Amino acid sequence: MANVWELGAAILGGLGALVGIRAGTEQPRYTLVERLGKVEIRHYGPRLAAQATVSGSATAARSAGFEAVAGYIFGANTTKASIAMTAPVAQSAAGRSQSIAMTAPVVQTADGPASWKVQFIMPARYTRETLPVPTSDKVTIVELPAQDYAVLRFSGSRSGRAVERRTGQLTQALAGQGWRVTGPPTAWFYDPPWTPSFLRRNEVAAPVARGG
Repeated sequence: MANVWELGAAILGGLGALVGIRAGTEQPRYTLVERLGKVEIRHYGPRLAAQATVSGSATAARSAGFEAVAGYIFGANTTKASIAMTAPVAQSAAGRSQSIAMTAPVVQTADGPASWKVQFIMPARYTRETLPVPTSDKVTIVELPAQDYAVLRFSGSRSGRAVERRTGQLTQALAGQGWRVTGPPTAWFYDPPWTPSFLRRNEVAAPVARGG
């Protein structure tokens, strides 16, 4: 049986999503600051996001978080308005505010369920004042400040283990390059689950600043 993530993505993606086509889906704008091999340093401006915090494995949390935030953009808000879907869907570990060692992958501890943040970036036309208020206490609107990110793009599996491996590659690639990681990493997913593996656009990103 299709899980909530698959069903929601089917509704949001339309016919093009059947093969991973993202035509017409708004994505946050960024400026390319520097290219370090396969890693891009990107500057993103301030953004608004609808966010749910959920527990469980990386994959299960992604599905639960998607369900909560998809409900908001489908009309579970004070104006009952539908909000256009954007890409990517962002997922990050909650409660990890410390800096990440430049040469070490991020590891999910096994002593109890993990906590994850799942975010949909809101379309750029909205402000905090014009964005509908969620009616579910599971969803909050957060303001993301302007930030430089180191980003590594990959296709294929987006399991928790795959994301950890790619995050390790990202942090190792930054070593000695004049950038330091300043916060927890985030995984960005652009395609529905049935998209052929080799066509998927997935990214791992970490906030960075010059120095180090």
